[in-house]
Amino acid sequence: MLSLCSSRWLVGVSAMLALPAAIAAERVQVTTSFSILADMVKNVGGEHVEVTSLVGPDSDTHAYSPSPGDARALSEADLVVFNGLQFEGWMERLIEASDYSGPLVTATAGIDTAEADVHDDDQDDHGHGGHDDHAHGDDDPHAWQDLALGKIYVTNIRDGLVEASPENADVYHENAERYINQLEATDEEIRRLIGEIPDSTSVVTGHDSFGYFSSAYGVRFLSPAGLSSASEASATNMAQLIDVIREQNVQALFHENMTSPSVLNQLAEETGLPVAGTLYTDALTSEGEASTYLGMMRHNAQMLNTALADPDHDDHDDHDDHDDHDDHDDQHGHSH
Repeated sequence: MLSLCSSRWLVGVSAMLALPAAIAAERVQVTTSFSILADMVKNVGGEHVEVTSLVGPDSDTHAYSPSPGDARALSEADLVVFNGLQFEGWMERLIEASDYSGPLVTATAGIDTAEADVHDDDQDDHGHGGHDDHAHGDDDPHAWQDLALGKIYVTNIRDGLVEASPENADVYHENAERYINQLEATDEEIRRLIGEIPDSTSVVTGHDSFGYFSSAYGVRFLSPAGLSSASEASATNMAQLIDVIREQNVQALFHENMTSPSVLNQLAEETGLPVAGTLYTDALTSEGEASTYLGMMRHNAQMLNTALADPDHDDHDDHDDHDDHDDHDDQHGHSH
């Protein structure tokens, strides 16, 4: 009798241990190109998706080199989501190598793109000091930096999930609607924070990723050629950078989590301007507020507000031209 009970107990335990694997196997296997898209997919797919990000948090999509394991991950996926607009220059080759034939979501599909900014002085590729992997072609791919365009990302992801598992369509639509409401609330919060910054303010960052943010919310971003170079700037380049800072009424310098801090630190020493903190652009962090898409956007706005807001600001009149949610979708030119 004891033996029989023991056998039944072992069978029950084995079944319970096998249950998580069975549930995971039933989930839609989604592979995304980088961490921001992975977070969006998790919000729309919820418990029905298992998400793998090829480029994880705190990792640079520009410098990424796919492995054979990535091709296998794609071949086993039910859905693949990537940004497009040449943000992942390696993605098309990887898809071909994997023989993946399922649904593909280009998250930027349907977005009226901004033209990518190209710096002068014979330094193309966004002034990245010869980092060829950072060239994106004619269109700026960083459209997620405008939360109104982020809603298009969410809609495209929702439709891809519906195609991959139509039996969960109602859940995906409900989750997407709830998530879009959160994007809209965060968009309003960002407008309030940025509205407290004087209109003439300019900010220097190391990577040309904030064109959509600038157009949507009003802060003027400068990313002069050479700032993201891993090596120290030459005396001539440093003098040119200092001239830009003085001419453009730059009030603060910001590190970015995907660029080298060395030149920016040198600029801070030369100009006396503060390095006001770190902004997050092309990747989430593994922990903390910027570990989610909306958290990253709030962090950046709060960081800018803390460093640049006018303490005597009483109204938002200086930024009224950025408060019309319907107008700014059609205006994504850089303010550089």
